[in-house]
Amino acid sequence: MEPTDLFETEARRCGYRLVAGLDEAGRGPLAGPVVAAAVMLPRRCLLAGLNDSKQLTEAERERLYDEIHRRAVGIGVGQASEREIDAMNILEATRLAMGRAIQALPSVPDYLLLDAIELPVIHLPQRAIIKGDALSVSIAAASVVAKVTRDRLMGEYHRQYPQYNFQAHKGYGTAEHLRMLAAHGPCAIHRRSFRPVGDAVLAAEQAVE
Repeated sequence: MEPTDLFETEARRCGYRLVAGLDEAGRGPLAGPVVAAAVMLPRRCLLAGLNDSKQLTEAERERLYDEIHRRAVGIGVGQASEREIDAMNILEATRLAMGRAIQALPSVPDYLLLDAIELPVIHLPQRAIIKGDALSVSIAAASVVAKVTRDRLMGEYHRQYPQYNFQAHKGYGTAEHLRMLAAHGPCAIHRRSFRPVGDAVLAAEQAVE
């Protein structure tokens, strides 16, 4: 079952005109930023094959990314760096990235649909929907934009730090990534507050002593 515009239609029936769906990519990885996207779609905009980005292949996400950019009323992307994640924790960094995505929209939305998260510092009407990226078309679109944007960014980091093979695992804690982390220690984009990275930092310090 693909996401529908049920939640968007309900919001518009309540008088809201610019409904933005928000989602993020990269809360779980050991390296790189968390990226959020906000997407405002026109009325009755159903995108064939759209779903939660985690359920799609890379090729499907790339196709939908282009289609979303062709049809959206507005798209905003924001991110929070690994340093910000370490400083404030991943939940607050995700909220920060979402706030930046909203600010990057070409028009200020008057209603937000979010995937199971609330933004208390954003003073706009909003609704958090459990599994929203599988239910709401605008949240699903945001999940695709955030995922493709972050994957491309991790591809750029792969070229800077090829020894970690970020292109393959995108910074997630796969067995390969953990082996590379143990072998080389953390690089500049690793999240020191995440335990496997913190353990690698400690191991490196002990090896020097």
